[in-house]
Amino acid sequence: MCLAIPGKIISIDSNVDPAFREGNVNFGGIQRPINLSMVPDARAGDYVLVHVGTAISIVDEEEARTTFEYLKQTGDIDELHELS
Repeated sequence: MCLAIPGKIISIDSNVDPAFREGNVNFGGIQRPINLSMVPDARAGDYVLVHVGTAISIVDEEEARTTFEYLKQTGDIDELHELS
């Protein structure tokens, strides 16, 4: 099964070509560099769903928090902690 994990955009690298747009996304205290090219309207402070290192959509904060909590309860978020 493939999962998309919700996270909050902390910062966006403005020195990169928009086709290769990248930013730092926070996943419950763990930050990762994420490709943002598929969500050109996303801004710092927005919540996004991330699949395989790429943000695939913008989601509202409530949906992101609910989904993240569910993933924590099921243990599906443990891989993020193992990588840090």
